Amino acid sequence: MTRRVVIADRVAATGVAVLAESSGIETVNVAGKGKEALELALASAQALIVRSETRVTAELLSRAPHLRLVARAGTGVDTIDVAAATRRGVAVMNTPGANTVSAAEHTLGLLLALLRHIPWAAEAMRRGEWDRKRFEGRELRGKTIGIVGLGRIGGHVAQLARAFGMNVVAHDPFLPAERATELQVKVLPLEQLLGVSDVISLHVALTEATRHLINAERLVLVKPTAVLVNTARGELVDEAALAAAIRDQRIAGAAIDVFAVEPLPADSPLRQLDRVILTPHLAASTAEAQERVAQEICVAVRDALLEGDYSSAINVPGVSGDLLRRLAPLMELARSLGRLGMELSSGPVQRVEVAYGGKDEPALRPLTVAAVEGLLSSANGATPVSMVNALLIAEERGIEVARKVGAPEAGFEATVGVRVETPQGRTQVMGALTGGRTGRVIRIDEFEVDVAPEGWMLVIRNRDVPGVIGRVGTVLGQAGINISSYHQSRHPAAAGDALAAITVDQPVTDDVLRALAGQTDVVRVRLADLRSPEPDAAQNEPAPNSST
Repeated sequence: MTRRVVIADRVAATGVAVLAESSGIETVNVAGKGKEALELALASAQALIVRSETRVTAELLSRAPHLRLVARAGTGVDTIDVAAATRRGVAVMNTPGANTVSAAEHTLGLLLALLRHIPWAAEAMRRGEWDRKRFEGRELRGKTIGIVGLGRIGGHVAQLARAFGMNVVAHDPFLPAERATELQVKVLPLEQLLGVSDVISLHVALTEATRHLINAERLVLVKPTAVLVNTARGELVDEAALAAAIRDQRIAGAAIDVFAVEPLPADSPLRQLDRVILTPHLAASTAEAQERVAQEICVAVRDALLEGDYSSAINVPGVSGDLLRRLAPLMELARSLGRLGMELSSGPVQRVEVAYGGKDEPALRPLTVAAVEGLLSSANGATPVSMVNALLIAEERGIEVARKVGAPEAGFEATVGVRVETPQGRTQVMGALTGGRTGRVIRIDEFEVDVAPEGWMLVIRNRDVPGVIGRVGTVLGQAGINISSYHQSRHPAAAGDALAAITVDQPVTDDVLRALAGQTDVVRVRLADLRSPEPDAAQNEPAPNSST
């Protein structure tokens, strides 16, 4: 099974090599080849890697019917419609820490260049001038820097600023008090920070709450000797209001690396201003950062596609990679039980309860998600179902999801139970791991069974009388269907009631199901497809511009 990864933007070769050297992964690099090439490649893609250039919209996602994962080689995900991706069951990943050092150093570099007039002095020297007085600057030592957003990058800027002897204040409503103490930072309301800072440096994500965080009203609060540095997101600043404030000398200057529209339009008023330094989104553009970003994101994509490790995805239930790897066999069992429970039920599902028996309490949430994913996948809805959107879809369909943890069934180290409730009744299935890795179905309703949750499973309720097994076997044999396993179980309390769990190697047609249901003493016949998902048909087609 080959998984295709489409690379939409330029990514360092060392990262791409991680994917190219991984068995089972094929890369399709369309960086710089335009929208048409990207959409063609997405038709057969399981993963998409982007940077800042490609915007992943709901419309673009609709071009990728097999997509499981969007990964951004960089910090932030504001170029990705996370809500649309989640609804489609597509995981979203980024590399929030890989460019921390580069972005923080670029911030300080811009600040030094702005306060010491370095770009203008260098330009004058190229013209043959020598004007030391004109380019007299200001020191960082003793100045107050106000950092808006004290995450990874903002925190590193704080450390660098302190090394220059600056006083550091910050605004971050989500900052734990102990982190502020660790960084030796005084936390202030935003308006107060703007009033006391000699330097204002922005390091927050773009959200509806932070769009135009720095606007005309807030620029009035800034000291006329202060400067603004923005290496985060262009939309954090009302650029027109900033340009007006600089023109009117209500703020001393600005150094800006990011813009609301990129590339920055040629007629932008920011280009015409003195005391403004502009760089073309370079904060993460160091060789070291690009290497780290590329390697981190490509390793994350590889582990997600080959090992099912989505622990770094921002829209997947919070579980560690170690937990996902440890639970892999149990989660696959839970998916199978969810599918089986759905196939054995009648009517619309109203409630699902997942019961975990074992000592690994953190296992309950991912096992619940896996069971619901299996159940909804069996429901043949139009929306692809994955761990990303399983609980969301269940909620939208009015399905109550409950979970509980307790002791495992006797004789097993870990068990998973799934109970499905509909207006027509309740169905319960139970599974366990044997040998630590192999999943088995051990109970269907009140009947104890021992059967592997694989392939096609026939579940037949019948009267416990002689001849039923033979008649069932004859029908299957005449249809050319090979029986892989046949487990017959008697009801523990109701004499004369039995259940057969039969796995077969070939699909069972409706005609065969009707023939089975028509046999004497057969009460009910159900068929469950418990096969692992097959590779998408698109994966067997040639990929455009591909390299392995």
